[in-house]
Amino acid sequence: MKFPLKRLSKKRPQRVQIKIQDGKFEIIGMGTWYSYWRDPYHLLLTIPWSGFLLIICLSYITINIIFALAYWLGGDCIANARPGSFLDLFFFSVQTLASIGYGAMYPKTLYSNIVVTIEAMIGLVGIALMTGLAFARFSRPSARVIFSRVAVITPYNGVPTLMFRTANQRRNLILEAQMRVYLMRDEITTEGEFIRRFHDLKLLRTQTPSFTLSWLALHPIDETSPLYGMSAESLIQTNTNIIISVSGIDEAVAQVVHARHQYTAHNILWNNRFVDIFHHTSDGHRYIDYKYFHDVEPLEK
Repeated sequence: MKFPLKRLSKKRPQRVQIKIQDGKFEIIGMGTWYSYWRDPYHLLLTIPWSGFLLIICLSYITINIIFALAYWLGGDCIANARPGSFLDLFFFSVQTLASIGYGAMYPKTLYSNIVVTIEAMIGLVGIALMTGLAFARFSRPSARVIFSRVAVITPYNGVPTLMFRTANQRRNLILEAQMRVYLMRDEITTEGEFIRRFHDLKLLRTQTPSFTLSWLALHPIDETSPLYGMSAESLIQTNTNIIISVSGIDEAVAQVVHARHQYTAHNILWNNRFVDIFHHTSDGHRYIDYKYFHDVEPLEK
């Protein structure tokens, strides 16, 4: 039994350009709104509000111009419209598309009634789409989580430990917050092939019931750690990246929120520690001073 062979597409495969800067791999164009031009839904969700409103206005004017031309081709088909007045036909289209119906102008022929029917259906669908898109843009959950500008490697309970800080800027509760940390670096297999490999970095605490203020992540560098035996120079040579993913449920909107960050080898400081942000008042209370959130200090020798 023979099957017909499919003709190969003549389209050239798309190229993905990758930029490496300070050991950080970045896909050029990834995450930018104009990269979704082939996917209108994602384009309208990611484009800035000014662009979104501009597209809505231009689409609205264009649709009314098209239907005004359709009425103009029908001749004298709109009652009380000035003969040959394209402006009257345009504003009649506006009234029809928005279901306003002032009554001063109305269709008087079968042709114009058919065009009004089509425009009314398009208007109902268009209003529903615009409302849905606007609501989707407003209702997208976002997490205002900040990360320390650098990560440090310092002894903790006698074991070298990778540390970095994260904090919740909204001062609300992120329930059942979870943190995952990955190490990505260049490796050569036993067959001599180059690969970009991911490793899981185990934390002393990967989740918290309520993420309210700050969170100090700790990864012990023991014999089981992918960072064991590495130095600052080897991290740079292997283009090592530390990728952090935080997720949880925003108590206010009861939706899952995400935050992501990464550290390159240049952002990892050895033999440094974070400046303490917890302080005591004269009356015995404790407070957090975020002014020193990103500050580090070298270890005393």
